Amino acid sequence: MNGANQTVMTEFVLLGLHEHHNLEMVLFVLCLGIYSVNVLGNALLIELNMLDPCLHTPMYFFLSNLALMDISGTSSFVPLMLVNFLETQSTISFPGCALQMYLTLALGSTECVLLAMMACDRYVAICQPLRYSELMNRQTCTWMAALSWGAGFANSLLHSILTWSLPFCGHNVINHFFCEILAVLKLACGDISLNALILTVSSAVVTLPPLLLIFLSYVFILTALLRVPSAAGRHKAFSTCSAHLTVLVIYYGTISFMYFKPKAKDLYLDKLLAFFYGVVTPSLNPII
Repeated sequence: MNGANQTVMTEFVLLGLHEHHNLEMVLFVLCLGIYSVNVLGNALLIELNMLDPCLHTPMYFFLSNLALMDISGTSSFVPLMLVNFLETQSTISFPGCALQMYLTLALGSTECVLLAMMACDRYVAICQPLRYSELMNRQTCTWMAALSWGAGFANSLLHSILTWSLPFCGHNVINHFFCEILAVLKLACGDISLNALILTVSSAVVTLPPLLLIFLSYVFILTALLRVPSAAGRHKAFSTCSAHLTVLVIYYGTISFMYFKPKAKDLYLDKLLAFFYGVVTPSLNPII
């Protein structure tokens, strides 16, 4: 399309589930309740970790980071989504969409890396217990958390720059609840092959090394647990990993089902899966 036919994009329309208005009312009530549990539960977890000296340990330091991540991630799109459930037509400004896409992608990437850091913490705690305080000191934990946040936000910045440098020529209906990067890229009227390639490569870089690190950590953990002579000792040691393992199963299980299931012609199921991943999963973390 030539420059004369291009229009300046000022806002996007979020399609959501407007074709199923009755379901939107149900999701509004459900989402409001879950979001309230998420914010209150994670905020309480952070406050308890700050006030109780017994919880000033690396494990709870990383859990506080995860809780902050969950609050920030859901707050980047859920409040607007709740408002849109009640509107006949949901719109979001161009800058608002850019910010929403940047934050959701950044916080999702950050969580992936942070879960790997938490696996390393559990490895040191079980396999190197006598050196745990020395290896997992405050400075090391701070650097590990900073690496997680930095990697996630740098990855999102790269994709945001590449995405918003594309031309958008008038079609502004996003077939999703929020400004998800794949849904936004479908609206571009330029060549998105480079974006797709970099998105695939960066997704592999952000997810596969952390997943490998998690796998290796638990291989060493299980090997160490098998050498523990008593069943009570094995159970006590493994119980410190149970919360992290549960979060891992929910996080990677939902992502795997979302991206590796057969593509459906109707995006209805994809939207509900994204809803579960973005809204329900973060609210489970403080309960776990």
